[in-house]
Amino acid sequence: MEKVTEYFGSMVFDDRIMKATLSEKVYKSLKRTIDMGTPLDISVANAVAAAMKDWAIEKGATHYTHWFQPMTGVTAEKHDSFISPAPDGRVIMEFSGKELVKGEPDASSFPSGGLRATFEARGYTAWDPTSYAFIKDGTLYIPTAFCSYSGEALDKKVPLLRSMEAINKQALRILRLFGNDKVRCVKTSVGPEQEYFLVPKEMFDKRKDLIMTGRTLFGAAPPKGQEMDDHYFGSIKPKVAEYMADLDKELWKLGILAKTKHNEVAPAQHELAPIYSTTNIAADNNQLTMEIMKKVAARHGLVCLLHEKPFAGVNGSGKHNNWSISTDTGVNLLAPGETPYENAQFLLFLAAVIKAVDDYQDLLRLSVATAGNDHRLGANEAPPAVISIFLGDELTEILEAIENDTEYSGGKKEKMQLGVDVLPQFSKDTTDRNRTSPFAFTGNKFEFRMLGSSNSISCANIHLNGAVAEVLKQFADKLEKSTDFNRDLHELIRQTIKDHKRIIFNDNGYDEKWIEEAEKRGLSNLRTTADCMPRICDPKNVKMLTEHEIFTEAEILSRRDIMLENYIKTVNIEALTMIDMARKEIIPAVAKFTSDTAYAVSLKTSVSDAACKYEKRLVSELSQLIDDMDSAATSLQSAVDELHGIFDVVKAAEYVRDSILPKMDDLRKPADKAETLTAEDYYPFPTYDKLLFGVN
Repeated sequence: MEKVTEYFGSMVFDDRIMKATLSEKVYKSLKRTIDMGTPLDISVANAVAAAMKDWAIEKGATHYTHWFQPMTGVTAEKHDSFISPAPDGRVIMEFSGKELVKGEPDASSFPSGGLRATFEARGYTAWDPTSYAFIKDGTLYIPTAFCSYSGEALDKKVPLLRSMEAINKQALRILRLFGNDKVRCVKTSVGPEQEYFLVPKEMFDKRKDLIMTGRTLFGAAPPKGQEMDDHYFGSIKPKVAEYMADLDKELWKLGILAKTKHNEVAPAQHELAPIYSTTNIAADNNQLTMEIMKKVAARHGLVCLLHEKPFAGVNGSGKHNNWSISTDTGVNLLAPGETPYENAQFLLFLAAVIKAVDDYQDLLRLSVATAGNDHRLGANEAPPAVISIFLGDELTEILEAIENDTEYSGGKKEKMQLGVDVLPQFSKDTTDRNRTSPFAFTGNKFEFRMLGSSNSISCANIHLNGAVAEVLKQFADKLEKSTDFNRDLHELIRQTIKDHKRIIFNDNGYDEKWIEEAEKRGLSNLRTTADCMPRICDPKNVKMLTEHEIFTEAEILSRRDIMLENYIKTVNIEALTMIDMARKEIIPAVAKFTSDTAYAVSLKTSVSDAACKYEKRLVSELSQLIDDMDSAATSLQSAVDELHGIFDVVKAAEYVRDSILPKMDDLRKPADKAETLTAEDYYPFPTYDKLLFGVN
């Protein structure tokens, strides 16, 4: 049996391969580009391209592709072969530094939000040397950025890399104030936990809503859901275990550090979590992970659902973005240490995050906004749409002591007392874990829990990095002018805590009373994509994002329009799918059952008028539900037709929120009720009980 250590990263052109195949001079030059951001020399690119090609061909690759992340939410690729014609009629395998560094795809059909006209087709992909190339399905994949002919970012990688440069620049200023001259760069790291559902493919194929939208638009609650809590961390079913083992192997070959796997709360729901990596690499790896999850599922007769809310009434799927910030010398700047109340550097970075989250609540909320995630945020399995920070008792007490200029006397770790001598004693963590918090401190990192399962993690980290960079800049601007650093440092931390403590909430985020309390505190509650996405164009947000060169003003406006258009199109497709399913599948099926039942009634009542009370009541109720479905479908169609006449993207999104989505609920209610009354043999597609419990 092949050992993991032997095949891990075997399909990746990583540091080991570069060391073995590049000259020392080329290797060192490339490492300076990767680690320090120095410009890439074309001679180095040529040498890397030659080595990369030889390695890829040896691994069986025949093509290469510039792999990029346009604003579609998925990745994109155009494959070119290595072959070039030789004079004698044969072919040779070629790949130059120019082909490595730059590609030229057709950019006309990718979302641009008005950055360029449709006829302006040229776009460029540029190699990202900080993210390793890899081989998949006989093709060399080269991670790249994607921009328009005039240089605007058309993807998620370019702004993410810009945000990482911004936080690096400002964090270095802070570290220099603490006398640290050894650190050369500061990077953010992320470990994105990935939740997903697995359903049998033969059942998936019978549901038009799953095929078209990735979620069920109809479905009555099954007799059993997640109320017994028996699926969470439960024994993994054999077929799922086989899938997970296969998935691990495929990811490990690609150097993706898949670490943890387990059953999640809802039936058929599971989770995969990786080890942390640098943010842009983590973003690339997570996009690749989602793709591999779906491909591996198909091999096992399964379908992997990544929609945020594929089933009503049970938990949806999130993606927890575990974010930290570290130096190239290995110091985690969010690690409190043994005595956090004496760790001024940690407290300053902690204060910066608190202020950033408070100042830019709207940016963090809109960074995770999608039509799918709107169904999940605020439900009992997800944080509310209100942004808050959980710090735990110890840090909260430390910050209160600093704010009030009182002495902090805590900090001693308790021993866990289990009352059984044979069990080992161990120290309790100084804080519990709050799974209801949108933004929770978990020891040496923050867990941003609001991301949806299908989200790219780039969006959330772009805005998080940018917000923290802005606050670090404000702090550095003040402290660099200080004549008494320790005094001014203490006062800056104290005042920041006082001004932004409203964002700290350590209790139950699912409690309705918290929503009322949040409103009193002045925190925003942006419940839908239509509510929050326009806020990216607010002056304070534009100022921050442009001053740190994360986006241009044109790029910001384009993001607003692209994301709102995606929201509108997603719901439009769902609405049309609902109408189609109701008229072509559900209503005919329920009508047939009603007709057959009515015929049975006619046969029985010919014998006795007193017979068939149940059947008569059933026919009457189903007939009314059919009429209700027909009326709701007609009303929904009219609303969709009206939507198509609204050309202002903000107004259209608001119309979707206020008119389309409520009418979709109006259609679903009688359909789901009819499902509970219709004989199983008549129903046209698999119901929730079969989907959620159909994998052995």
